[in-house]
Amino acid sequence: MRDALLKIDRTILYSLSEWGQADVKTWGNETANSWRMSGDITADWARIAQIANENSFLMDYANFWSYPDPDMLEIGNGDLTIEENRAHFALWAVMKSPLIIGTALDSINDDHLAILKNKYLLDFNQDPVVGSPAHPYKWGYNPDWTFDPAHPAEYWSGASSTLEGTLVLMLNSENATSTRTARWSEIPELESHNAYQVIDAWTGKDLGCVKNTYKASLKSHDAAVLVVKGRC
Repeated sequence: MRDALLKIDRTILYSLSEWGQADVKTWGNETANSWRMSGDITADWARIAQIANENSFLMDYANFWSYPDPDMLEIGNGDLTIEENRAHFALWAVMKSPLIIGTALDSINDDHLAILKNKYLLDFNQDPVVGSPAHPYKWGYNPDWTFDPAHPAEYWSGASSTLEGTLVLMLNSENATSTRTARWSEIPELESHNAYQVIDAWTGKDLGCVKNTYKASLKSHDAAVLVVKGRC
């Protein structure tokens, strides 16, 4: 199928649905633009966390032309809290997943639509220059490199040309409100410097010059997303 599609003189998005089987991670990039890396998603946090956990170990297989596909977005579906909807979209966006809307747009509410239209996350996901997704730089709840379906990696970062900086995501995978702390010294994309201009990606608020660390109190299954820009 790949060879036949290559002979057609128009742009085609070729997606594979191997559900993570047949060792697709080793050949999917050479065959298609995206490849499913797990079974189907459902609109519940346990499944979303499970898929995010699995996909966090596949980021090195992603490149500019092909990505592991964690399945469609469930924003607006089921009984997900607004925090879970936010974290779900943020994780899929920073993993540079295909952002396929899975809810009815004629009945979506304003809060869910605002999540899907978040400029900063969309800019990161659709970066025309930087193809690499964000990577976990610290697991947080667990020791680094722990495979835990209930508690995926909580700290992610990635460079962005469109944002002219580094996108940082902090996830609270716990079932209660908890604080997460981004330390500039731990983030691979940031040079050895102690102060940066920071924007809150959810509100668009300029947080000013933030020195050394940024702390966020997060409700259960919520995610903070920061755009870390130039030195200050």
